[in-house]
Amino acid sequence: MTSKSAAFPLAQWRWCRFGDLHLHELQRIHTVRQQVFIVEQRCPYVDADGCDEHAFHLAAWVHGHPVPLAYARVVEPGFKYAEPSIGRVLTTAAGRGKGLGRDLVQRAVALTIDAYPGLGIRISAQSHLEAFYRSFGFGAIGQGYLEDGIPHIEMLRPA
Repeated sequence: MTSKSAAFPLAQWRWCRFGDLHLHELQRIHTVRQQVFIVEQRCPYVDADGCDEHAFHLAAWVHGHPVPLAYARVVEPGFKYAEPSIGRVLTTAAGRGKGLGRDLVQRAVALTIDAYPGLGIRISAQSHLEAFYRSFGFGAIGQGYLEDGIPHIEMLRPA
């Protein structure tokens, strides 16, 4: 499924299962995840965690940019958590400050609800983004923790 963005009109959004990704899309998604999480955030970790094959992928593609400007992954329920989970949420430097991150999460939540009606949605959020995710109906559960050296909080959006 593809659609346009109100916040960033040049963005073409694509939501699909792993098996529907083109090889060049997958390579570019892995590239942008490494750029943002490993290089920018200086967080060495293994990105290939086995979840991609059990997920929907949401990406904002813009002509002239080699990688998506925004991306999120929705792992199916029962694989990582009992609920579907949104993760690997990112916007690139070129996409920041334009409302693209808010558009991304809003779309990811809506598409997850459509794909898995009646289920809550779980995220492992970087702690400094807790208020941002609260604005989408997520609430903190449990205590904060370190994940790959970065403070995180587990959050749940009820069904």
